[in-house]
Amino acid sequence: MTGTTGRSGPLVGMRVIELAHIMAGPVCGLMLADMGAEVIKVEKMDGDDTRRTVPPALEGESAAYMMMNRGKRGISLDLKDPDGVAVLRRLLKGADALIENYRGGTMERLGIGYDTLREEFPELVYCSLSGFGRTGPYADRAGFDLVAQGMSGLMSVTGEGPGRPPMKCGPPVTDITAGILAAMGVLAAYSNRLRTGRGQAVDTSLFEAGITHTYWQSAIAMATGIAPGPMGSAHPLNAPYEAFETADGWITIGAANQTNWLRLLKAIGADALAEDPRFALNRDRMANRQELAATLAPIFRAHSSAEWLARLEAGGVPAGPVLDVNAMHRDPQTQARAMVVEVDHPRVGRMKTLGLPVKFSDTPGRVHGPAPLLGEHSRAILAEAGYAPDEIDSLIARGVVRETVA
Repeated sequence: MTGTTGRSGPLVGMRVIELAHIMAGPVCGLMLADMGAEVIKVEKMDGDDTRRTVPPALEGESAAYMMMNRGKRGISLDLKDPDGVAVLRRLLKGADALIENYRGGTMERLGIGYDTLREEFPELVYCSLSGFGRTGPYADRAGFDLVAQGMSGLMSVTGEGPGRPPMKCGPPVTDITAGILAAMGVLAAYSNRLRTGRGQAVDTSLFEAGITHTYWQSAIAMATGIAPGPMGSAHPLNAPYEAFETADGWITIGAANQTNWLRLLKAIGADALAEDPRFALNRDRMANRQELAATLAPIFRAHSSAEWLARLEAGGVPAGPVLDVNAMHRDPQTQARAMVVEVDHPRVGRMKTLGLPVKFSDTPGRVHGPAPLLGEHSRAILAEAGYAPDEIDSLIARGVVRETVA
């Protein structure tokens, strides 16, 4: 995988330098890479910390690292060495965007903060991801997904119900969402640069990413002054809209409007409930949500998930099974949408990873390859930047650059 050779997608020709680690920044980079951008991942000499996030590992390579960094090229630089910073500046000469998610002040101490780089590279889109953003009273705080979920309100509305311990969302949703928001910001700034010739700083955070997931709950709080609490799998504005136990598992029911409510009653043979004043309209069902769930629960427990799902689909009621992750990977819709794909890794061999969740009719993106070994592409990237072979040998010998031969 060299430069843009063999790449496809709407961002072919865009070059991104990723100075990011763990998850939020790498998510931004992998989204851009899957859409065709050439993403050069610049790692410290001992690598992204996710390389040590094990188990699980495959042939000594962290499964977590390989998931977050597929499709990128890799170089390992000592940015504490002035010669390492000089290499980075050489790479930036041909770059459209830089992604970084270091703690506040780190990039400035290295001499590569935005205010410094924009003088030399006025067209560069400079994207920063952090725990709380680069401004405000918490700008210098370290941030992790768990902390952001707690402070953004997510943990207050997640869990089985009132009186239970606070619960985080299972996936690191603020990390992942911050990466997606950053990719959106990079592309918006890049679009503006194509029109104006000027780059700019893009700044988002885990905290803000968490806040964006509270749209419904914030609407309720702003309208009523009351902060919503956890409701299990139920919805704060519509009912019935939650998971129900069946004879052999769990299914979800999305009867989120009056039409679907009436379709549901017909599908489950409970038309009489349409005349029950407790459940007549959505506002009534929300006021009596627990009674509604208790009324429906024994009906669903009477038959298997497969039987219910067949009846609900035939009746036009939105519903689905509750799948574990392995079952989700095997699901025919997952397969049809190419959300599980295979790549060839130099050490692991043929392996699976997740696919690109955005499809394009004319310029389809894809996963362009595996995650790089630490410093796997260092020599090639330096050569492309104009370094002579003896200069590359010297940088490697002096420990400014690390090389790994696949």
